[in-house]
Amino acid sequence: MKTPQAWSEYCKSLAPAIVMACSQVPATQGSTALTKAIGAALPEWKFRHALCHGGWYRLGGIVFADGERVADDIEAWAEERLDAVDQDAGALAEELLDQYGDKRLYATRLVGKTHYFVAPAGETADDFLQLEIEELQEMRAHRLFENDAHTLEELVAPDDLTPNLTPVGLPFYRLRRLQHLGAFVERMQQGKTDATPMQRFLNDWSDSSADSATRFANQWVIATREHQDRFGQPVLNARPMAAVEGEPPEFEAEGSMNGTALSTALQQFDRAVGYPMAWYFHMLATHAVPYWVAQTVVEDNLGDYAYLPEKDVAVVRKWLHTPYAVNT
Repeated sequence: MKTPQAWSEYCKSLAPAIVMACSQVPATQGSTALTKAIGAALPEWKFRHALCHGGWYRLGGIVFADGERVADDIEAWAEERLDAVDQDAGALAEELLDQYGDKRLYATRLVGKTHYFVAPAGETADDFLQLEIEELQEMRAHRLFENDAHTLEELVAPDDLTPNLTPVGLPFYRLRRLQHLGAFVERMQQGKTDATPMQRFLNDWSDSSADSATRFANQWVIATREHQDRFGQPVLNARPMAAVEGEPPEFEAEGSMNGTALSTALQQFDRAVGYPMAWYFHMLATHAVPYWVAQTVVEDNLGDYAYLPEKDVAVVRKWLHTPYAVNT
């Protein structure tokens, strides 16, 4: 088994082939064409498209109204220009007027979606590669100083303006990250005596009926984040996201429900999602199922309604004893 460092180096070795595949596929052709390109670039790995998560953007650069580029990074540009005028935004506005005349400057945004691809690397729940590819399109946003900006934040990302987004160019693909999820979770666990919520989520999967019905990576991707704290130490976070388009199915149960009626509601939810114990994992990660269900399931099992396998009841009982959440 590779160490986290070995997996990191291995994933870095695959990056050039993925970058090349991204550059060869127009984003207008869709994720199917991208999946084929990745498969051709890395035939030893059977990547499949698991989820597309959109609705986000990051700051871009600066352009004129006709799309001619002034700067690639608006934050770096604004910091440098404001430093040169002692943080006087009014002086900067006058300087830009002298420099560019009537040519208006616009901020841009990179509007994006993240495509998640997964490929099994072994049999355990966390033994898989997760590939994240961004689908980006640069959009012209607000005009600089349209809001009489006084600070860096007001200049680059004003809250009081609703931009009329206009495409600057065609959408394109860009590699964001390739990683082995088990290695990431192992790094999260280092130095900790108790299992992290993400590790417990994976352990519960392995201990439940879900594990024998389907692979974890067929049903979930993991959104990971890594940054450094003020002491320069890495801080790692992970959050499971259900690999379903749109919202999870509605859970048809009320707070007073138990016994046969609750058993039916659980089975309906599991069938809609596609695997046993789906209700439990969605309870933890998506809140599609309320927490009271776990308590009632265990109470039913102690009474006359033992409708779950004993190993699944054990998983729920353990959570009730020491609850955790993974949706933050």
